[in-house]
Amino acid sequence: MNKSRLVRFVIRDMMIKDYPAVVALWKRAKLVYKPKGRDTKNRIARELKLSTSIFLVAVVKRKIIGVIFGTHDGRKGWINRLAVDPGFQRQGIARVLVNEVEKRFLMIGLEIFACLIESYNKQSMIVFNKMGYKLHKDIFYFTKRLNPDI
Repeated sequence: MNKSRLVRFVIRDMMIKDYPAVVALWKRAKLVYKPKGRDTKNRIARELKLSTSIFLVAVVKRKIIGVIFGTHDGRKGWINRLAVDPGFQRQGIARVLVNEVEKRFLMIGLEIFACLIESYNKQSMIVFNKMGYKLHKDIFYFTKRLNPDI
């Protein structure tokens, strides 16, 4: 962490008006963006209203520099879509975002936190490993997708 460039930021709940800035951040962070499926503005707006969603942003001077989506199924909390602006990485922002989602999961009684990371995304694997997440090579992930953009 380069202490000479540390910035002050605030964490707050995402609002639908943040959608364009969040999409721009995903693009800067090279996160996969599915504008015709799971990442449409309407879908995100619907998810923001669900009690099973915790969508947060990190903000510096009104600029969104970090985002995280947390969801749960009542038994396990899932961390999704964690991204930090490349110009603000290595300052602990991802850790603060993850810690806040975990704290909110704990407040509703969840004690298992999980994330799915594509095999090519080595940097995310390193980040989550440093935060205490462990790789389970004995778990196979299956999906059935009705649309490739979901």
